[in-house]
Amino acid sequence: MSAAPVNVAERIANRPVSVPAALRNRVSKSSSIEAFRFPDANEQWHSLTWQETLSKVETLANGLLALGLEREQRVAIASGTRIEWILADLAIGFAGGVTTTVYPNTTADEVQYILDHSESRVVIVENVEQLEKMRQTGLEFDSLILIDGTAEGAVSWDDLVAQGEAYAAEHPDALDEIVDSLGLDSLCTLIYTSGTTGRPKGVELTHGNWTYEGAAMDTLDIVTENDLQYLWLPLSHVFGKCLIACQIIIGFASAVDGRIPNIVPNLSVVHPTFMCGAPRIFEKVRVAVLTGNKGIKGQIARWAFGVGAKSRPYRLEGKSMPVLLKAQYGLAHKLVFSKLHEKMGGRLRFFISGSAKLNAQVQAWFYSAGLTVVEGYGMTETSAISTLNDPRTPLFGTIGKASPGTEVRIADDGEVLIKGPGVMRGYHKNPEKTAEAIQDGWYGTGDVGEMDAEGNVTITDRKRDLFKTSGGKFIAPQKVEGVIMANCPYLSQIVVLGEGRKYAVALVTMDEPQLLAWGEKRGLKADYAELSQHPDIRESIKGFIDRANERLDRWETVKDFAILDHELTVEDGQVTANMKIRRGKVAETYADVVDSLYPKED
Repeated sequence: MSAAPVNVAERIANRPVSVPAALRNRVSKSSSIEAFRFPDANEQWHSLTWQETLSKVETLANGLLALGLEREQRVAIASGTRIEWILADLAIGFAGGVTTTVYPNTTADEVQYILDHSESRVVIVENVEQLEKMRQTGLEFDSLILIDGTAEGAVSWDDLVAQGEAYAAEHPDALDEIVDSLGLDSLCTLIYTSGTTGRPKGVELTHGNWTYEGAAMDTLDIVTENDLQYLWLPLSHVFGKCLIACQIIIGFASAVDGRIPNIVPNLSVVHPTFMCGAPRIFEKVRVAVLTGNKGIKGQIARWAFGVGAKSRPYRLEGKSMPVLLKAQYGLAHKLVFSKLHEKMGGRLRFFISGSAKLNAQVQAWFYSAGLTVVEGYGMTETSAISTLNDPRTPLFGTIGKASPGTEVRIADDGEVLIKGPGVMRGYHKNPEKTAEAIQDGWYGTGDVGEMDAEGNVTITDRKRDLFKTSGGKFIAPQKVEGVIMANCPYLSQIVVLGEGRKYAVALVTMDEPQLLAWGEKRGLKADYAELSQHPDIRESIKGFIDRANERLDRWETVKDFAILDHELTVEDGQVTANMKIRRGKVAETYADVVDSLYPKED
């Protein structure tokens, strides 16, 4: 199903042909308007207008040309989310280069593979730690550029700026010639998939992919140039990169700080109007509220959310609440919900969740408090946003309808297929995998889903993650995991397994701050590993899982579980750089633990 009326199709077709062209177009409309807000080392916030942003980007681009950067040469960025990441990425595009994104927590082995496979010979690193990681790869680089500080053999950020200023004076038309030569099909970005199975694949995304994402979002009128986004998502991930493209096309501002502990404190400082995030962020906020209020405060909070739940059907359908319920909701807002709104800056109109499935129970909980969380859907291969649930008319549990200009259909086996301007050019140096993934223009997502008569799509699970019990029943583990996580506030990670077994079991890890607080309250001087194995903890988790099982079909229920005494980590190879569970690796590593959850004859 497609979502593109004729006038919308024309707007998308007439979009800027490249990201640099889009930025120059934005500056022509909004030169003195704020583009970015960011903190300095002393946590003081500063702003850049669109004109100031363009000036910095062009100086950095000239600096890259001074270092010898050539057309479509790859430049890797290994850094957390910060203003310099954005400026560097845009500068690479202006210089005609291609950005290779690298998560700062990626292991040295995987960094070596990505840089070698992409042939990235220029690398921009955040700090000395990342610089050392690059040097450990044993690869030869033309230039290593250091954002923070100085180091022998590396070009400092200030040096890059100085070289850019000198180059611009000698070659004033260099950037214009490059920008004029870029088109929709010009390669812009290489993003390596998280690789839950095997080595990651390099996804080639073009300038046209990115400008399409911005143009499609612009036609929806969900956000405008008057909005302020709080941007913390990893820019190495397609979702974060997509949001920058949307910002340039639409013209809203972004407050940028990728430090996760700073999210909630910063919201009350910058007062954003919308924020995008991953499901775990919203789950953690819910957990903090559910477990943070005790005694009379806890009773009031539970009453307030009960009232909020009763109000949901009326508010979702735009109907007036009964007089008593309306009065109760007003009181609930004054006593409880308003404080939650204030902590989040007081101006938030909605959140968008992406990168993994969000449980509808979490969405409903937020909506009870007057905060809307909707899901978007897409993947690296589709430039991020392929569908979006409109926050003005949310339908919880779905990922909404196809983005304007994109087509979505469900294959005979239930797989979600996507076609449109957001689909990648292909996998880097891998024509065979490209041909497998894209057939007749349709990209096979690997996700299983359903579509209703209005075009709203619901994702049930990853196609490859579905497993069949010995009784012949298929189980979608992500669905089961989502229900349990939504009902158990103390868990950090969960992996449901059971291929060929009589029933499903789970491996879980605990939320460390919650667990340590639990131990401290009881006077238990123990570390995470010891507390996680405490009998009272197991009994508590069992109760939560039993309650979650009531929301599942009988064959989906988790019959037993094990609490691991440590988190699943990137370093151990059990989690990808963007924190997705490597299910097969976990099953292999903890095979003995899983076996212990079944009778010996099973």
